[in-house]
Amino acid sequence: MGDLEMITEMVKQEMDAAIKHLDHAFQKIRAGRASTTMVQDVMVEYYGAPTPLSQVANVMIPDAMTISIQPWDKTAIGAIEKAIVNSNLGFAPMNNGENITLNVPPLTEERRIQLAKNAKGESDATKITIRNARQEGMKDLRKLDGVSEDLVKDEESKIQVLTDKFVKICDDHLKTKEAEIMKV
Repeated sequence: MGDLEMITEMVKQEMDAAIKHLDHAFQKIRAGRASTTMVQDVMVEYYGAPTPLSQVANVMIPDAMTISIQPWDKTAIGAIEKAIVNSNLGFAPMNNGENITLNVPPLTEERRIQLAKNAKGESDATKITIRNARQEGMKDLRKLDGVSEDLVKDEESKIQVLTDKFVKICDDHLKTKEAEIMKV
């Protein structure tokens, strides 16, 4: 693989990473249904160390509007409850001594619109990352010594095709997420 192809491959990897990041961000934007991803980033103070919720409890979705959290160690139930309250996710945990139940309230129209805006913001940030990767790739191509201008132009057009492809992927993901958010 020559220097030209290596630069294009690096650009492609950066764009792939941007889309993966977007997908992860979209998972956190709830769309009116209960999901384990809503609480996946909650850190529980467990034996003095911040620990991801998934490592101290079994998180289940018994129905579309409920998240059930069953600690493996019953003594951690208070710490889990406190972590959920402190996470500012807007859930009021119900603790029955055995497990914690979170009721996911239905989204208001106003909240749906706000979540759609958040999704668009994430999408726009991803597009900026994609375009920055393109720009860096183009700069790197122009810095190469001893490579014909025609070869550089060919590689630049390949990078532009990649950019267009990834921007379209980004738009498609946003369209899907917005439809999911706005669906009542």
